[in-house]
Amino acid sequence: MKAMAVRPLLLFFFFAQVRLSFSGELSSMESIPDLQESMYMVVDGYPCVRLLNRSGKIGCSNPGREKVVASIRRFRNANDLTQSTAVLVSLDELQDLLHRYRSIHICFRISNDVSFHKNIVGVLVESGAEIRDKLKGFSPTQKFPQAEFAPYPSINYEWNSMVCYQSIGSGIMLKAYDFPVFLLSESSTSMLQEVADKNEKVMNGYTTSVAEFDLVMQTCLPLGGYSVWSSLPPINMSSSYQSKPIILLVASMDSASFFRDKSLGADSPISGLLSLLAAVDALSRVDGWNDLNKQLVFLVLTGEAWGYLGSRRFLHELDMQSDGVSGLNSSLIEMVLEIGSVGKGSSQGVKTFFTHTTGVSSAVNDALDALKRAQDSLKSENIEVLSSNSSNPGIPPSSLMAFLKKNSLTSGIVLEDFDTAFTNKFYHSHLDDMANINSSAVVAAASLIARSLYILASDNNDRHSSVLGAINVNTSLVEELMGCLLSCKPGLSCEMVKNYIAPANVCPSHYVGVVIGEPSFKPYLGYVDDVSRFVWNFLADRTSTPKENASSRCSKDCTNEDEVCIRAEINGKGVCVISTTRYVPAYSTRLMFESGTWNVLPPNSSDSMGSVDPVWTESNWNTIGLRVYTIQNGAYDHLILIGGITVTILAYFMIALARSFITKALKRD
Repeated sequence: MKAMAVRPLLLFFFFAQVRLSFSGELSSMESIPDLQESMYMVVDGYPCVRLLNRSGKIGCSNPGREKVVASIRRFRNANDLTQSTAVLVSLDELQDLLHRYRSIHICFRISNDVSFHKNIVGVLVESGAEIRDKLKGFSPTQKFPQAEFAPYPSINYEWNSMVCYQSIGSGIMLKAYDFPVFLLSESSTSMLQEVADKNEKVMNGYTTSVAEFDLVMQTCLPLGGYSVWSSLPPINMSSSYQSKPIILLVASMDSASFFRDKSLGADSPISGLLSLLAAVDALSRVDGWNDLNKQLVFLVLTGEAWGYLGSRRFLHELDMQSDGVSGLNSSLIEMVLEIGSVGKGSSQGVKTFFTHTTGVSSAVNDALDALKRAQDSLKSENIEVLSSNSSNPGIPPSSLMAFLKKNSLTSGIVLEDFDTAFTNKFYHSHLDDMANINSSAVVAAASLIARSLYILASDNNDRHSSVLGAINVNTSLVEELMGCLLSCKPGLSCEMVKNYIAPANVCPSHYVGVVIGEPSFKPYLGYVDDVSRFVWNFLADRTSTPKENASSRCSKDCTNEDEVCIRAEINGKGVCVISTTRYVPAYSTRLMFESGTWNVLPPNSSDSMGSVDPVWTESNWNTIGLRVYTIQNGAYDHLILIGGITVTILAYFMIALARSFITKALKRD
């Protein structure tokens, strides 16, 4: 028994010695955890995950295996694979590899390639500034993202097709791959490059370094989250009659990429969200909103990258007159103004934006006129607003599509930093980060929107209004928001976010996630992601009006129907403010949560987008991990086994011979 207990420890020390000899590191080991830490290199990375829908699947998985262990080799040096291999690829090689895999998997045209793809059991993708700089473009989604939801027939138009003569919009993120794929961090990239180089130098050596992919999943849950809407001024909930026409300002807060947790979407669409928040902040310093002719409503949607979940659900709740949209009436929405991708609208000192309209109407004309007046009032800022090309088939991919599908007579404008095609060469890519946008463009868009909204709300025809000139966007606020929402330093641990919520994560990710538990208009905050909670608190604070009495403390809800509790997460010491700010669940209109179970509803003839809704779901992952360690070559295991058997047999004969000799010697004595 003691011998059996000692053997695992001997094996641990053997592999630890190999690991230490590989890294050259010497450290004191005082416990088994120290030993394990020495043996295994945990690799930082971002996984490609599997998504399922009504008709199929996309993304990455390792079917039939909980863990995948494979030797690491560079893709460019792996022309012939004879064993299970995790290939290390650069980003420009990834598309070639996945396209090659798809053509083999579907067509089975080249027998050697079939063998090649069967031996690829994992893909490790390099990252780094030098890799990004040499790429002319990388967009893993379609050339017309979500074309099936377009409110016009020209679904073959390519919005995401060409940047600097480089074709993008590969569509690889909407295909299925039967192996795990991880994007490495920069530090992990250099480490894995060393590992791959060592493996190739000692191809038939005594040891080899392997990658272990660990993906453990549970049941599937629908994609979704929580959208947020707010109004300025707050809507009197005690009044049964709301007569003011509504100007609806819309932006999105979710993005997508091939790698789930690396979905920043800086230009598309977070630059629009930043502009909306900055515009609301600027407008919050204007007095007299109750005396103006229009009601401003701000809507921040999530789930838009996956079938316009947020906008479709919002419109559905409006139809149902649900509690979450109490105070709103769809018939009063006069104008929908959406801020799309505006982070790349700055070139040679001029901030240029394009207006994509739903057609010709008096409301659209009024909005275009307001934008022109706002531009004139910002002459020193070098802002230019141009109409989009008449050859465009219609509005670009945007939340406004859901409004048009619901009501083709909707008056709307999408403000973008592009005309006939995306200028963002990293659309729906992990490379669409803070380095891909310009803060001055975001400030310019926010300034333009803020002043245009004031003009529309007040029917103010005075181009030189002193109030209009006083509406200025806080540049420092925009830069702080960029640091909070688009980077890990400081990320969601920044002072602005921590002033409102207790974030669960430091590094932001704008992937929509899944709906946990029963969707609610007053959700359990543990089921609401960090960004949605921050946006809710920010808008509630900025759109609030002073109370007659001193603000009351709260830990959850306020007693007055017109009040909400902000900053409740900060030690449970929130403050009640008068504000109309609400959560609205964002999930497919084809789903219903009933008796603890999600059910898929049949198509509804009145919901044309629902008939093409894939109803996306994702596995509720228990663990997703990647680590690297060194193992002994299998051939040496066989050699040791044969050697051990040989030694045992020889030892047996030697013992037998010695026993015979000793017996004879004793008899002679």
